[in-house]
Amino acid sequence: MEAEAAKFIGAGLAMFALLGVGIGLGNLFSGLYQAASRNPAALNSYKTFVFIGFALTEATGLFALVIAFLILFG
Repeated sequence: MEAEAAKFIGAGLAMFALLGVGIGLGNLFSGLYQAASRNPAALNSYKTFVFIGFALTEATGLFALVIAFLILFG
């Protein structure tokens, strides 16, 4: 196998983390919508934790993207 092909395969494998990020974000916001529909008065207290979870989950996807770019161009 050539080195260039191995780089492409490695970068593609690094992107599998985005699958987990997508599932995690879907679960996060579906939980927010369910909680908001059950108790709309407490929505403001939920939002803080949801946005912190969103930021941490999205950071995982960005880290995977950085690793893929390092593999490709490093």
